[in-house]
Amino acid sequence: MSEYILRTNQLTKQYKGHNAVDHVDLSVRKGDIYGFIGQNGAGKSTMLRLVTGLAFPTGGTMEIFGTDAKEGLNDAQKRMGAIIENPALFPDMTAKENLEVHRLQKGIPGKDCIEETLKLVELTETGKKKVKNFSLGMKQRLGLAVALLSNPEFLILDEPTNGLDPIGIVELRELIKKLNREKGLTVLISSHILSELYQLATTYGIIHEGRLIEELSLKELDEKCRQHLKIKVDDAAKGATVLEKTLGTADFEVMPDGTIHLYQHLDDVRTVSRALTDSGLIIEHFARTGDSLESYFSKLVGGGHHE
Repeated sequence: MSEYILRTNQLTKQYKGHNAVDHVDLSVRKGDIYGFIGQNGAGKSTMLRLVTGLAFPTGGTMEIFGTDAKEGLNDAQKRMGAIIENPALFPDMTAKENLEVHRLQKGIPGKDCIEETLKLVELTETGKKKVKNFSLGMKQRLGLAVALLSNPEFLILDEPTNGLDPIGIVELRELIKKLNREKGLTVLISSHILSELYQLATTYGIIHEGRLIEELSLKELDEKCRQHLKIKVDDAAKGATVLEKTLGTADFEVMPDGTIHLYQHLDDVRTVSRALTDSGLIIEHFARTGDSLESYFSKLVGGGHHE
């Protein structure tokens, strides 16, 4: 069985001569919460519409659950749940009635799934209350319930926190984490707000003007953004030994270009520089550096603003 739920190869969608999705190679592993981030208009929604079969690619290929999407998209869709744009809800019906309509539309046998799903999204107490009287957060959770009704393995959410207040955002975030942790649900979630996804995702894909410009894990993102002293000396191996033996730290990395990233002693640069020079090393570069998450993403997209 493939470790990937979704893989695309040069996936492209063109509208009126413009590539809204431009030769994208994206990989979502089983068990990931994949944060798909980009500015409004970057191509996030178009990409998710291609994955869910709401739009068809101009070029490239897509593999879902290890099967070519051209041949097996219908079968794959039965194993997916999605909220693309606003959930289709009936305002004059209760939560339970809404789910019953969707259960019949999807051909899901038995009604047990309705109570189970309402419990999962914490809407069992809504009773006869009509959806038009729900808060926005409750409506969003009901939309999520619709997506979860068929017990999917792969959940796709397009900007699910749009318009929610801070409490609603936290509730939805914790619910997604719970689904991932307890049910092993793989999630692909898009947003233009980095700080929101940073508290949720395990893997990131950054899209800009239709092109996927980077994929990285949470650990890799933290390493790229972590504050450190960037040190360049004439002998990197000796410099590493000095840091370890003289300063008693192992919290550093020797990078492929020969620079040393030291994550300790950030406010004691004199002690660090003295230890290096006293050992006969020549310091060629010495500076404190490291991005905030927002500035890192802004650099990648050429100064674009994400919030």
